[in-house]
Amino acid sequence: MRIRSLMIKKPITISDRTSVQEAIELMQANSIRHLPVVNHSNKLVGLVTLADMKQALLPAMVTGVSLADIMIKNPITIHPDADVETAAQIIYQRKIGGMPVVDDEDKVVGIITVTDILGAFIDIMGILTNGSRLDINVGTRPEGFEKVSRIIHDHGGKLISVGIGPSTGDKKIYYFRIKRQPLEPLIKALQDKGYEVLSFS
Repeated sequence: MRIRSLMIKKPITISDRTSVQEAIELMQANSIRHLPVVNHSNKLVGLVTLADMKQALLPAMVTGVSLADIMIKNPITIHPDADVETAAQIIYQRKIGGMPVVDDEDKVVGIITVTDILGAFIDIMGILTNGSRLDINVGTRPEGFEKVSRIIHDHGGKLISVGIGPSTGDKKIYYFRIKRQPLEPLIKALQDKGYEVLSFS
């Protein structure tokens, strides 16, 4: 999945001439926590966050600190054609809440946040779909996953998503999310074939 399909398009931006108070009011009015700072050509020159703004409000009122003084200069950015996985890695490793999306000319075309990435993960995994989850040790043999998938299919299971857990010793755990159905016959069929169902819900 590309960033352009997930990013917030045409995000609200400000110039470095905006006051700290105005930036805070704009963030609060639009329920946002990141504001790209751009020049007259819409090219990115910085980034401000709501947390930084709140810390800077009093100094700005007392000493005249400007937005240009406190903004993050040369912020981390990403291209709209980059993978969402790349954005997730950057956000996680850098411990940031989001980043501007810029084109080849450094013009702001969007913004991507940790909330957007979490939403995509939830959609992909079908977490909010009305379904059931089975955690199964498929064993270490190469055909284990295929055989378990076949058992699930043969007993009416409709897969929503599959996740892979850590492998330890003779255990290789997969998390199968399937559409809601009675689980007892399926669990019995798996156990009869020698597969360990670690948990289900």
